[in-house]
Amino acid sequence: MSGKLKETRERITSVKSTQQITKAMKMVSAAKLRKAQQAITDMRPYAQRLNKMMVNILSNLEGEAGSAFSKEREINKMAVVVITSQRGLAGAFNTNVSKKTMELLQGYQSELNSGKVDIIHIGKKGYDFLKSRITQATFNRDNVNLMSDLSYDNVSTLSKSLMDSYTLGEYDKVYVVYSQFRNAAVQEPIAAQFLPVPKLQGTKEPGEDDSIMKADYLFEPSKEELLEQLIPSILQTSFHSYVLDINAGEHGARMTAMDKATENANDLLKELKIQYNKARQESITNEILEIVGGAAALEG
Repeated sequence: MSGKLKETRERITSVKSTQQITKAMKMVSAAKLRKAQQAITDMRPYAQRLNKMMVNILSNLEGEAGSAFSKEREINKMAVVVITSQRGLAGAFNTNVSKKTMELLQGYQSELNSGKVDIIHIGKKGYDFLKSRITQATFNRDNVNLMSDLSYDNVSTLSKSLMDSYTLGEYDKVYVVYSQFRNAAVQEPIAAQFLPVPKLQGTKEPGEDDSIMKADYLFEPSKEELLEQLIPSILQTSFHSYVLDINAGEHGARMTAMDKATENANDLLKELKIQYNKARQESITNEILEIVGGAAALEG
């Protein structure tokens, strides 16, 4: 029985140590989350408004010069940028992004089977999940450590490279799969078409024709000169917001996961203490019975 008591004591000590670690990790993630959440909440309205304006402008320029980023082409090669975290212990956060990638590629099975898909990884957790599940694609890990520096200048190097590859015809379609941060407990995996810029689809109002709703912009300076600078800048800003979303989502998911782990450790400690007390009572009872039995034998 003493062996069982010792084993239970060791388990209690181990669970307490683990609980201290999960508490510390929760506090660290909570501290990082504040800064990351502030960054994405400040960036998102600006990026969304710019993106809406870009889509509207390019919808007005169909067939005209300056709309290179909105031209649909037959897919000879496509790229899928998968953004996950660099580290684990974040629950199903990275798995959900990887599963969203697999769901996206199911719609491009012929391109996948033909070797026309490049998967570009930011964060190694996505690569670890997909490398054994998608064998037909080409994996690119050159930017796997991009999350270590989230500055605009650093992130824009990859987005600019993707835009250059698209305009040169190296890629005919580019998707970005990431997890959009809602709050610390909710992150929604999304597969966003980065290039070509999707056309604006208007909503039909009562009495209106089925048409694309377009804004009528006045361009100053010329349309071509403006778009040459405007469109790449907006695309880079949108890409930067994807990375900031993942950064905030990672800390939120890890904080939630560590909070659950701490609660589970509390429940486990309660069960172990009950087991320990029962075993201890049983051990004491047996010792008393042995003493009484020995005393009775001596008296006899």
